[in-house]
Amino acid sequence: MPKIEKPKILVVNDDANSLFALTSLLAQWAEQESYEVLAARSGQDALRQVLMHDFAVILLDVNMPGMDGFETAAAIHARARSADIPIIFITAFLADELDRLKAYQHGAVDFLFTPVIPQILYAKISVFVALAMKNEELKKQARQLSQRTTELTATNQRLTREIAERQTVERQNHAKDEFLAMLGHELRNPLSAISSAASLIGLPGVSADGVQRAKKIIQRQSQHLGRIVDDLLDLSRAMSGKILLSRAPLDLSALVAQTLETYRATGRSTDYELDQDLDAGWVDGDSTRLEQITSNLIDNALKYTQPGGRIEVRTWTENDEVVLSVRDTGVGIPGELLPHVFDVFVQGSSTLDRSQGGLGIGLSLVRRLAELHGGSIEADSKGPNRGSTFTLRLPRIEQLQPAVPATPSRSEHGKPRVLLIEDNDDGREMMTMMLGGYGYDVQAAADGLLGLNAAASYQPDLALVDIGLPGIDGYEVARRLRANPATREIKLIALTGYGLAEDLQRVMDAGFDRHLVKPVDIDQLMEVIDTCAQVPVKQ
Repeated sequence: MPKIEKPKILVVNDDANSLFALTSLLAQWAEQESYEVLAARSGQDALRQVLMHDFAVILLDVNMPGMDGFETAAAIHARARSADIPIIFITAFLADELDRLKAYQHGAVDFLFTPVIPQILYAKISVFVALAMKNEELKKQARQLSQRTTELTATNQRLTREIAERQTVERQNHAKDEFLAMLGHELRNPLSAISSAASLIGLPGVSADGVQRAKKIIQRQSQHLGRIVDDLLDLSRAMSGKILLSRAPLDLSALVAQTLETYRATGRSTDYELDQDLDAGWVDGDSTRLEQITSNLIDNALKYTQPGGRIEVRTWTENDEVVLSVRDTGVGIPGELLPHVFDVFVQGSSTLDRSQGGLGIGLSLVRRLAELHGGSIEADSKGPNRGSTFTLRLPRIEQLQPAVPATPSRSEHGKPRVLLIEDNDDGREMMTMMLGGYGYDVQAAADGLLGLNAAASYQPDLALVDIGLPGIDGYEVARRLRANPATREIKLIALTGYGLAEDLQRVMDAGFDRHLVKPVDIDQLMEVIDTCAQVPVKQ
């Protein structure tokens, strides 16, 4: 523990002999009482000492030339830091009552008359020295207490922060666990249906109608699995900023109208009152991704609105923004969940009715896609069972005529000859049968080297090439086909499970004409094949 600084006593007297006598007298007890003695010859000198030191007590001569004792005391006590220093006036004259009052008004605590009696002086200064030491000890304890309080406050803040962070991590982990459990449930349902349908087809005595229904179940559930995988991949790409937008001027109201028409045509909105009020508003956006936003918002409204409920879809312009609003009369959103509906994993909470399935990550994807377009999305609800409103805002542009894509035409000479290079046996067999069923002349190869040989001998018009091949991968297959004069004119379509922007760029750099992400929708595949095959079919 640091040693407490010795208290100081200041003796102020203009007479050198008196000053020496007092300081010498006080010095006799300095070691015993543990104090220091300082001297001043005038009021001005006393003020300078007070500016430099703190004093336990000041012995101040009343009768000094220039600045007398009363003026010196007043000056000392006028300064905040020295206002509480006790002053003992020393005088050679008996003070009458008026002088005593004046002295006390200037901060005096006592009087001493010369000649000073040593025992009385010792008794008086001992009290003030002891008080000074006690005050210094209390100040030290107060400083230590303040430091300890500061340390405890910092520790408490750190612990509070760590607890909050731990609770956040625990909530996130719990939400992820719920999400993974939900994902397992959502995957098992279609897989179970597919497995049962496949087993049904193989049973003896099953009717043709039963086989047809089983096939439709397999097709429908496979599409459902594909949508789940697409949602997961899209969310991952969106959160990492790896979605590449294909922007073009478009009228958002026309895109929304087309999306709503699809819902009506497929019967997905049959049990609901679906109203629209669509004003034109032009944006610079990716039509596929904006349709994805619109579909997710409408799906969300349908999912959490009871049949017979009302869903209103509106678009309008507001200052420099184009606004899309989807309002429903459904279950609403609890106040505690409202700020988190766009968070990853949170939207899939069991607090919402999940009877219609889905991963609950659609709104997270919507927010990220909106941000990639330079826009925003917000949710509003008055509470449970009072409906919800989702509002999308996108930057508005001046009205432009969008580029009209050229309508692909089929080859006039018949269907193209197709080479399929795929290492997965089941996938290769099913794709070959499917293409054959659509009237294509197909030859298949199980790896890259066999594919190169088949391309040289078969001379196809178009090749579907899996990227993840054993031996040499699909990129190398494409490079070798392009390097060979006999095969360089073959149209090349990449089939891959990777759909990031850098994957697309790598595919194109290798010499492919198109890039398709598995699982490929059959209608999309047929369109891409016919679009690519713009050269006469070899006879």
